[in-house]
Amino acid sequence: MQLTQTHIDYWQKNLRLTAVLLAIWFVATFVLAWYAIPLAEFKMFGWPFSFYMAAQGSLIIYVLIIGYYAIAMRKSDIEHGVHEGEED
Repeated sequence: MQLTQTHIDYWQKNLRLTAVLLAIWFVATFVLAWYAIPLAEFKMFGWPFSFYMAAQGSLIIYVLIIGYYAIAMRKSDIEHGVHEGEED
């Protein structure tokens, strides 16, 4: 199967989006954990920031990443004509 320029553009856009969201995931998961002790000096809702991020913040970020990816890919699928439309 020969790939068209539309297919190539679609996958390049998909890979860029995935790379950006994985970078955000990496920061929320590993970088914040690596700097947990210095971040504990800041308070968020009465708790140390590092504790808040471990208990709630990172989970919120994960859900936002999933939601954004789903919305962005749906838009990209429709734009490039590869969406799963309603069958007649």
